[in-house]
Amino acid sequence: MSSRNESEDDQTGAIDLTPMLDVVFIMLIFFIVTATFIKETGVEVTRPEATTADEKKNASILIAITDNDEIWIDKNQVDPRGVRAQIERLLAENPNGTVVIQADAEANVKLLAEVADTARQLSVSNVAVSTVKN
Repeated sequence: MSSRNESEDDQTGAIDLTPMLDVVFIMLIFFIVTATFIKETGVEVTRPEATTADEKKNASILIAITDNDEIWIDKNQVDPRGVRAQIERLLAENPNGTVVIQADAEANVKLLAEVADTARQLSVSNVAVSTVKN
C-alpha cells in the first residue's frame, strides 16, 4: 500500500522540464548563429553623404577609417603597414569576400585610397566606400 502512495505523489508533483529545455536550446542556437554573421569594425564613424548609393549585401571585410586617420579592422586598431596582412587573413577565411571601407567624412582621402589600393592588389574584385544616402 505504501508503494501505491509513493507513485501517486510522483505523478502529481512532477514538473516536466523537457519543453522548457527545448526552448532554451533553440534560443541558444539562434543567438550563436546570428552572432557569427554580425560584422563590426570596432569604431563608429560619420560617413559622408552621397546622392546615389548602391546597397552592398554580404560585405565580409569591413574597414573603418576615423577622422584621426586610425584604421580599424575586426574591432582592432591596425597600423597602416599592417592593413595588407589583415586583409589577407580575412580573405583566407572568405576568398570571395568583398571589402567595404567606412571612412569618416573628415578622414584623409589619401589614406582611403591607399587602403582601397591594397585591397585591389590582393585581387579583391569588389571594393566599396560606405556612405549615407542623401
